[in-house]
Amino acid sequence: MKFFFPDSQDLVDPSFDFERERRSTTRKRQRDDLYAHEVFSTTPFDGLLVSKGIVDGYAALGSRYTLAQRHRLLRLGAPEFFRLENAPRKLAIMGDCGAFTYVKEEAPPYSIEEVLEFYGGCRFDYGISLDHVILLFKPEADLRSFDKTLVPPEVQARRNLTLELAERFLRKHKAGRYAFEPIGVAQGWSPLSYADSVKSLQKMGYRFIALGGMVPLKTPELLSCLTAINEVRKAGTQLHLLGISRTEHLKEFARLGITSCDSTSPLRQAFKDDKDNYYTPSGNYTALRIPQVEGNPKLQRLISSGKVSQDTARKLEKACLEAMKYFEAGRKSVEQVLAVLLEYERFYDSESKKSHEDAYRLTLTDAPWRKCHCEVCRELGYHVVLFRGAERNRRRGFHNIWTFYRQLESQLGRAKGSAA
Repeated sequence: MKFFFPDSQDLVDPSFDFERERRSTTRKRQRDDLYAHEVFSTTPFDGLLVSKGIVDGYAALGSRYTLAQRHRLLRLGAPEFFRLENAPRKLAIMGDCGAFTYVKEEAPPYSIEEVLEFYGGCRFDYGISLDHVILLFKPEADLRSFDKTLVPPEVQARRNLTLELAERFLRKHKAGRYAFEPIGVAQGWSPLSYADSVKSLQKMGYRFIALGGMVPLKTPELLSCLTAINEVRKAGTQLHLLGISRTEHLKEFARLGITSCDSTSPLRQAFKDDKDNYYTPSGNYTALRIPQVEGNPKLQRLISSGKVSQDTARKLEKACLEAMKYFEAGRKSVEQVLAVLLEYERFYDSESKKSHEDAYRLTLTDAPWRKCHCEVCRELGYHVVLFRGAERNRRRGFHNIWTFYRQLESQLGRAKGSAA
């Protein structure tokens, strides 16, 4: 099973000084900052997933690309834009439309011609057909032999439109003789509706099919859909899970025909989750929160309103950073560091009844960064578990991707660095 890492222009600054928290004055982001595949000696994914919706900055997600970046991607093509020549091994590039960015629209905002030109012009290896995501799961419709009367007409229309677009996409792909491999999208609201979509796509001629709209599904629901799909899947048809990893079920996914997946979860959990911020093979840890006085919006609002003192905030912030430095040097105990961290937490989050005391104690006691051999942890040391600013948080996300990929290799019995 291959893992594709979704791009959202997450780079890190190699010049960033974590002790003084300063950058090089000559740093140029696009020229000097590093992608994840440039940070590690062995790339922790098999390819990149690039979304047209993200590149264009469509709808609520906002633009992750500046206008200059967008123009550079279209002018240079993805391999040069992402500097893939710096990757330790060859990486594939998959393109999709980013259906979640326009989920509230009645129809996709792009034409098939625009999508084909985007994929072809960017020199992608794979291109996913234009689709319209379905956010309804109604398995009871299958109890009456795929009863569509239980499903709202607008939901049925989305599935029908997705299939129509897939058929036109494949036809125009062949006529245009594009170099990338086409991938059809299956949408549905139940196991049988997904299976029916896959049957239709196979009949059109697709041998690579992406399964969309499954991110909200609970694991038993997801597995029921994959089981139904596997019953109609032809030998040789490859399946890609859009937006899903779920390491504990990788073997089952592979058994049910999944040959690739993508997910931002390992990266996003580093700074979006309340507890599972730092991955290890044996379990996840909570990062130690030391908000920047000048860089944390919530803390700045408290200071501006006069509810807390800026001088006190700075003293507590400094005390936490020093405590971690002394802890790593063996000059402070777990309980001494914990006392300072919790004092700062009560200061900046006094209204919350929740405490990270137990989670922080576990992180400090186990010190998981000392046991990790990835380049991020070897370079940063304890800084990798500090929940503080984009440079630390994003690197922790890179570490999570590295750890997830090794779990994938271990569970599926793959050789390290293999793209198989």
